[in-house]
Amino acid sequence: MIVADERVARFVCEGLGINLVPPYTVMGIERDGEITAGVVFNCFEGADVHFTAYGKGWTPQFMRAVGQYVFGALGCERMTATTEQSDVVKLACKLGGLVEGCMRNHFGKGRDGIVIGILKDEYRYATEIETRDERS
Repeated sequence: MIVADERVARFVCEGLGINLVPPYTVMGIERDGEITAGVVFNCFEGADVHFTAYGKGWTPQFMRAVGQYVFGALGCERMTATTEQSDVVKLACKLGGLVEGCMRNHFGKGRDGIVIGILKDEYRYATEIETRDERS
């Protein structure tokens, strides 16, 4: 089940050993009452929104919901994922993302953040996304 409450932010922050300060929005996967994966969306910059991801068990339904939120509801042209998890990098690349760089010490000393850019036109589920412009 897809959820969007404070438990997701707590899960991502605890899993990565970081603190995030609002404002942000969240989306996560809940299984048997536990959050198993989640993203925290922050740094909305109009054409881009950054998200930090953590967890396992990403589903196609969840990825469609992420795409609909970022490219549809927010109207972004790209999203930028920052993670230190190789599984998240692999998933983002399978969805059309490209590794664009490394943010040294992003998650603390010796814990680099891998930056992946995912463009709307290259997102695996982009054809299923209704954008703000189409709803007008």
